[in-house]
Amino acid sequence: MTQQGTPVPHDKADQLEQIQDGLIDGETVYAVYDCTGAGTGFVGVTNLRVILQDNSFTGGKSAVTSLPIRSVSSISFVSDKSLFGRHVASATLAITAGSVVHEATFRGDAKAKHVHDTILWLLTRS
Repeated sequence: MTQQGTPVPHDKADQLEQIQDGLIDGETVYAVYDCTGAGTGFVGVTNLRVILQDNSFTGGKSAVTSLPIRSVSSISFVSDKSLFGRHVASATLAITAGSVVHEATFRGDAKAKHVHDTILWLLTRS
């Protein structure tokens, strides 16, 4: 649950618990969504950071990486052009922190939009 007592949007309870277990004082979870594709297990967003689980390490190892919000320079939808030159809806986001771009593909456009909009809100608030 968030500090306001409302449920945190999430896909899997164990992923939410993993994020909640690692919170620091004053940190609030906004969402934790399961991802598809190579490497990424899930993405969590808090008021202080973006948390990515990467399962692509050799030997069955995984890493949980925290990107402080202050280090995130952009958040983008990744899409292909359609035959008519319009962009199609995408469930993949590119999160740029420093010189590294982290991609995450979500199980549905609505979840990708929620994460995008939440990170954008965090980046633009004063």
